[in-house]
Amino acid sequence: MTDYSNGPEGTTSHPKHARHARQPQGTPAATPANDFAQDVSTRSESLPRAAASPLPADSPTAHHPSQEEVRNLTHREHRKRRLPIVARILLVVVAIVAVAGIAAAAWVGHLNSSMSVNGSEGQKLSRALKKPASGKKDAPFYMVIIGSDNRAGVAGSRSDVTMLARVDLAHSTVTLVSIPRDTMVHAANGSTEKINAEYNNGPAATVEAVSKFAGVPITHYMAMSFDDLSGVIDRLGGITVNVPEAFTSRDGYRFTKGDQNISGVEAFSYVRDRYNESGGDFGRAQAQRQVVEAIARKALASPVTELPGVVEALAGSVSTDLSVTDLVSWATTVKGSGIRLKVYSAVVPSYSLSQNGVSYVGTMYNEWRAMMQRVDAGMDPNDANAQVPRAQASNTALGAAENAASPRDYQQLAANAGLTTNDVAH
Repeated sequence: MTDYSNGPEGTTSHPKHARHARQPQGTPAATPANDFAQDVSTRSESLPRAAASPLPADSPTAHHPSQEEVRNLTHREHRKRRLPIVARILLVVVAIVAVAGIAAAAWVGHLNSSMSVNGSEGQKLSRALKKPASGKKDAPFYMVIIGSDNRAGVAGSRSDVTMLARVDLAHSTVTLVSIPRDTMVHAANGSTEKINAEYNNGPAATVEAVSKFAGVPITHYMAMSFDDLSGVIDRLGGITVNVPEAFTSRDGYRFTKGDQNISGVEAFSYVRDRYNESGGDFGRAQAQRQVVEAIARKALASPVTELPGVVEALAGSVSTDLSVTDLVSWATTVKGSGIRLKVYSAVVPSYSLSQNGVSYVGTMYNEWRAMMQRVDAGMDPNDANAQVPRAQASNTALGAAENAASPRDYQQLAANAGLTTNDVAH
């Protein structure tokens, strides 16, 4: 029998509906969560409690940590987080190196910018320059060296100096060949002019003219001001040149025969003079090669630590396709090779020539062709008795002077000329 003492099923008094019965007003309805919380609270009250401290917190006898204890605890925490001393030193070193690297990069970038040939002339120059014929990484290459009063290296002036240089870093050998500035050539437009006038059409025109005249690809270019180079020479402490004959320059400087140490201003006077020495313009070209060689030798003899300063001074005197990195790399390669720099010096076999009332310089074609074969073989260009390797002897492009405009039948003209390259004092 069913017990209805708590109310019949279906009424609120029945146990089944007891928890859903209406609660008194203001009393929150019972929920399972509330039931659980109340149960936990009730049980926690029945657990034993920790005895309260008999002493208040501010009691004189209560334990308070000392400053030393607090400091020790704090230091232990700090030591856990602090980097080792070696790591901190390394971080400082890395930071210093990074700052120095940024500064060095900015310095190199500035020098590169000051030396570079910019704008349309730079683009033309890039197209005119070619890689070495052999294509090997350490292969010798040719470069054109121009001496001009036009520092910017752009069109608008004639060059006083035109040199072809063969550079062989692997063997620490450089060959300098002067091309007389009045050499008679056919210009790109078909007119007849002196080779130094090509510079009036820009660096690329000069590179192309020298390439055709010598029969070799030109890989690099450098234009320099001998006036500005005087500062480089003074920074190097002067240079030593072997004066072939005693003379007094038009600037009043006295040069004695033999080795002589000269300053920057004296070097400038030395390379400008052509009236007080027996070789005339040919003799002046020799003096220019001497100064270029002397600067290179003195720079290479300088300590490595001084090279950046030398390059910085040089950057104010030249315009080139080369970078500071290239120049320093060349210097360190030669210095590191342990081989003393060897420099050959020559001038294109030439003679003075007058055509239609204009003074030119004519080319001795056979002699020039033979000289270029020796130059390309890395031999002394002035050694007419040298046995030229077959590769160079069979190369008809070497010294072909395809753009030369002076008479091809030149022997009699050279014999009767007032001045030839054979008249230069050595």
